[in-house]
Amino acid sequence: MNDPRTKTGPDLVASIRAAARQEQFLEVVSAEEATRRFHAKIDLTSLGAEDVMLGAALGRVLAHDVVAGVDAPPFDRSNVDGFAVRAADTFGATETSPKTLTLNHEVIACGHAPSIEVRAGTATTIATGGVIPRGADAVVMIEQTELIEGGAPVIEVRRAVTPGQFVSYAGSDIARGETLLRRGTVVGSREIGMLAACGLSSVAVVRRPKVAVLSTGDELIAPGKPLKPAGVYDSNGAIIAAAVTEAGGEPVAFGAFADDEAALERTLRTAIEQCDMVVLSGGTSKGAGDLSHRVVSGLGAPGILVHGVALKPGKPLCLAAVGDKPVIVLPGFPTSAIFTFHTYVAPVIRARAGLPADVAETVKARVPVRLTSELGRKEFALVALVRGEDGTVAFPTAKGSGSVTSFSQADGFIEIDALASSLNANTDADVTLIGGTVRAPDLVIMGSHDIALDVVTGALSARGFRARVIAVGSQGGVSALKRGECDIAPTHLVDPETGRYNTHLADKNHDLMPGWQRSQGIMFRKGDTRFEGKNAQQALAAALADASCLMVNRNAGSGTRVLIDKLLNGARPPGYSNQPKSHNAVAVSIAQKRSDWGVGIEPVAHLYGLDFIPVSPEHFDFLVAAARRDRPAVKAFLEALEDPAIRKDIAALGMRFSD
Repeated sequence: MNDPRTKTGPDLVASIRAAARQEQFLEVVSAEEATRRFHAKIDLTSLGAEDVMLGAALGRVLAHDVVAGVDAPPFDRSNVDGFAVRAADTFGATETSPKTLTLNHEVIACGHAPSIEVRAGTATTIATGGVIPRGADAVVMIEQTELIEGGAPVIEVRRAVTPGQFVSYAGSDIARGETLLRRGTVVGSREIGMLAACGLSSVAVVRRPKVAVLSTGDELIAPGKPLKPAGVYDSNGAIIAAAVTEAGGEPVAFGAFADDEAALERTLRTAIEQCDMVVLSGGTSKGAGDLSHRVVSGLGAPGILVHGVALKPGKPLCLAAVGDKPVIVLPGFPTSAIFTFHTYVAPVIRARAGLPADVAETVKARVPVRLTSELGRKEFALVALVRGEDGTVAFPTAKGSGSVTSFSQADGFIEIDALASSLNANTDADVTLIGGTVRAPDLVIMGSHDIALDVVTGALSARGFRARVIAVGSQGGVSALKRGECDIAPTHLVDPETGRYNTHLADKNHDLMPGWQRSQGIMFRKGDTRFEGKNAQQALAAALADASCLMVNRNAGSGTRVLIDKLLNGARPPGYSNQPKSHNAVAVSIAQKRSDWGVGIEPVAHLYGLDFIPVSPEHFDFLVAAARRDRPAVKAFLEALEDPAIRKDIAALGMRFSD
């Protein structure tokens, strides 16, 4: 490992210079050129066949044509409960002029061969699925007959039947010798039923490619283990393994590795030997510790084919091959990794598994805000779809390539051309759906987020309503509501003229519904004598008097930022420019000693073990589109706000309700 922390003197300086210098990408190519180079050197044919039991064949691809070895049904059988007859004996039968037939001394049940021939003027009782006896050519439904009591068993037939009526002939469904299913067919439940009907207990399918899945990075911690300082859980390993399965492959987990070049090389050589392809995430960029591409370059010819693709996210992608086996090094950030996986890895897995190419479904939607883009790089922006006043709206998610939840919370993505520097607001764009289809939410909530809001949306979910919450800050939510892009906007904005919360936002088109109060105040680490035992004014004065006391601010447009600027009254203390977008991010910065103080809400301070000095109560209310108040989901939300049980749960989180 090449850890600067283990070095001293000249070695430390040299290590720092090497990290600062960075290794540049070999060559940044277009997305299309990357695909061309990659596919030219790897095997894209489907793998060989293997026999699997029918229960394991679901979703697999048939390796050969399947020819029926039996007829289905294997005999002429009755489709109804009734009587096997000669059709000619029923001709002319009506309700008023029935035909009389003598019953044979036999009842044909399923699974039993008949023994008595049906002769002229006779009939045999038969169950649905029973074998049609010799001499019979039709079946009369029992509902169209009447049993004559007394003497020999006789029935009256009150409706004529034609030859073949209510009879399924042998081979009418599947004929022996016919090609039942073609090679390349994806086996679903219907196909399994057809195979079972032919008596097959197993079937030859294309072998699923074995895909080695590895992660690299000193920071990676296996899920379930304690999180160390500066560590993150290895989510990529789990995400990519699941994506391999979804694409039709068989993931082989090799785990996460520290930045140890020798250990990584040994593992990669083993993975290449045992598997059909290798997918590694992390260590492909150009910063300190990024060594994956160096290791891959020494594994064998043809080696690295692409290192650097004009994509955002996904520029550090490295595509290589050892022999004709693909070796892919995905970027370490989760969103970048999963985007590049679906673009470059999933198609190869599908091809090797014999599956057809995945055809993405797209929808048209309006993008309400301007999106900037980097010239020269094709950019993908994840979006959430909502119903606007004039059609579908694609609202960009604000999370970056380091986000784990971006994909799970997005409905699709839009593509910005490499030659464009931006996508203008209110542009109609094609949205490629993630997962093929999308269900519009019943309720769209955009604005400030609060942990107690999860209590309300959880109650709605229990009642069958699907709510989408998009955290864009109070002002962002108010703007989205006025554009018709959401139903409800949670807000805590102070009117600068009156000092009252949120009341200035209501008008004839937007109703203000009271939510709850939460205490805003100064958060700091326990034991910090600059704040302990002081009120808000004293603590603020002490912080402003100490040049080494670092604050953490909030983003412009948030209600908390309005309060902060009012408290500071024009002052700009150290750290003012650090502007995260949530109370949690402020608390984490203080807890990890990257900052000393900030303003947030009391429940979050307690969540991170911080001390708290109250400044003022804050009203967290809901601005509602008046025209949408009668919608079932909106009504359910407003009813939930008044539900005593829900209010009790919200109060347990530290919130208060007005009398």
